[in-house]
Amino acid sequence: MPAREQLSGETRIRMAILQIPRGKVSTYGAIAKAAGLPGYARQVAKVLHRAYGLPWQRVLGSGGEIKLRGDSGLEQRFRLEAEGVRFRGRRVDMKAHEYKFAKR
Repeated sequence: MPAREQLSGETRIRMAILQIPRGKVSTYGAIAKAAGLPGYARQVAKVLHRAYGLPWQRVLGSGGEIKLRGDSGLEQRFRLEAEGVRFRGRRVDMKAHEYKFAKR
């Protein structure tokens, strides 16, 4: 496998998303940072928009907020609740469910 630095940003983002286990969540910003692209949270959203097979429901806005609107947001919440993720009002209980990436 190529060295991490040789992988494309999209590949590194996909790899970071795939690390998030069932019942855990992360934020767009934390995923970008874990992929070695701090400050590129919007790039994470772009990758999710065109990717298939990624656990998209586990990716949230800062503070555990579901950023999707309408039916997509409802589906995201339903999928997370099916994985055992708890909410505090409209946000995920990040203290209980935030996935912490290993330090690079």
